[in-house]
Amino acid sequence: MDTASSNLARPTIIFINSDAMLVLNRNEIKNLIDSNQIISEFIDLDTQLTPNGFDVTLKEVYRIESSGHLDFSNKERKMPDFTKLQPIKKEGDEHGWWVLPKGTYKIKANEHFKIPLDLITLAKPRSSLLRMGGTVYTGVGDAGFEGKMEFLLNVTNEKGISLKENARIVQIIFLKMNKIDEGYSGIHKHLE
Repeated sequence: MDTASSNLARPTIIFINSDAMLVLNRNEIKNLIDSNQIISEFIDLDTQLTPNGFDVTLKEVYRIESSGHLDFSNKERKMPDFTKLQPIKKEGDEHGWWVLPKGTYKIKANEHFKIPLDLITLAKPRSSLLRMGGTVYTGVGDAGFEGKMEFLLNVTNEKGISLKENARIVQIIFLKMNKIDEGYSGIHKHLE
């Protein structure tokens, strides 16, 4: 076995406070999808699986209409108001396009996630999105989270960007950790 192919067979390990977290590869993610249905409602599994992650697709785009409020206990938390934007279909297109001027938007994924108690997810923008002047801001996908993921899309391109329905926009990375007893139980659990 040559050095290049032997490096491909080695798992990526991240050390945090002397504990190891293993980044799952394409085959490990596919096995978990097949056996535990950690992801459902995807469009094309072979296309969306990457060597070390899963590409999430765009279902909905929302304009932010008001301010939000966040405190320590979440007792005074208030999410902003949103307006769902409708994609524009060009002649012959099955799926429409969102033509987005510079600004910030909430976006929702097509896929439904069911994160086991021994995994967390990290989400990063696809490099194609970055190269056209857009990025996404994301949180950690906690162990125990179930539902559709939402992200914050920031269009920095002065000319705007266009995104087609079902575009692959975010890559999810799965990290294996020691199993916990109780997972995520916040207000966004079972988000559809």
